[in-house]
Amino acid sequence: MYAVIIAGGIGKRFWPRSRRERPKQLLDIVDGASMLQMTYERLKQLTDEKKIYIITGQSLKDCILKNLKDFSEKNIIVEPSGKNTAPAIGLATTLIMAKDPQAVIGIFPSDHLIRDLAEFKKAINEGFRFASDHNALVTFGIKPTRPATGYGYIQFDKNSKVGEGGVYKVKTFAEKPNLETAQRFLESGEFFWNSGMFIWRGSNIMNAYKLLLPEIYENLKIIGESFGNPEYEAVLKRQWSSIHSVSVDYGIMEKAKNVYVVAGKFDWSDVGSWDAVYELQTKDAHGNVAIGNVFTLNTTNSYLYSRKNLIAAVGVSDLIVVQSKDAILITRRGSSEQVKEIVDWLEREKKSEYL
Repeated sequence: MYAVIIAGGIGKRFWPRSRRERPKQLLDIVDGASMLQMTYERLKQLTDEKKIYIITGQSLKDCILKNLKDFSEKNIIVEPSGKNTAPAIGLATTLIMAKDPQAVIGIFPSDHLIRDLAEFKKAINEGFRFASDHNALVTFGIKPTRPATGYGYIQFDKNSKVGEGGVYKVKTFAEKPNLETAQRFLESGEFFWNSGMFIWRGSNIMNAYKLLLPEIYENLKIIGESFGNPEYEAVLKRQWSSIHSVSVDYGIMEKAKNVYVVAGKFDWSDVGSWDAVYELQTKDAHGNVAIGNVFTLNTTNSYLYSRKNLIAAVGVSDLIVVQSKDAILITRRGSSEQVKEIVDWLEREKKSEYL
């Protein structure tokens, strides 16, 4: 299996620690290593490290090489600008297929947390076998344990199980639901959380681009024909400028007829906010997560982070306080999804020193 790690995001919800030059995937948010390091180590247990690629922007290339000391620079694919997941995945697929037209390719976000490696490997290997043998676009679903409103969902046909494993035909994809809808999804027993991971033959996904995103397909075809030639960079830049931004979920997976889902039994989190980080961490007797230079008194159920200046919290509860070198975030637990609006404001106000 070839493995492509998508690592171009900027992690707006993790401001003030996440910055343009050091986004979420390069931070040690949980478990003492960066999210990208943990993703890379997981994939090294599944395939030859020479077959692991990272797609990202030019501004992050050097940071990634510093973060992954043993990663080969030639396996970093640079996209000229961020255009969402469909162009990024298409570019990576095109370049891998220029070397190996028979490639089976797995797609993995760089910033998700998976601790149960045995079940993870079992699911990926099952997906690899199915994608190798069928004209199928395979995604991975996680059995929901609660009515989560922060995840997308995959509805599957319970009567369509293929073989002895846990592969099912996908009925539809659903966006992040409200609580009532999420509860209904949970009770129905026919929905998985959408993990954002995929596996397919390169030829099968490119056929889907040709059918469903024909303009992007034509751009990618021209880029692929120039790969390895002196004019590649110029061709890439020129073709990329006319590619429109679209997610692979919306552009392909929601419309394709040959989509299947592997039922993943591993623990999984997209670690989508500071609230998610709090939930994933070990708490003290008062329900606090205190990291770094922190003092608490009569404080409960809070997340407090400072590697430098002292945070002293007295008589408060249900707070998230994150201090970086030049900014402090203070928010109520339950509101951290809105942190990205701070970044949007900083961009509008051109306060680039905080980005």
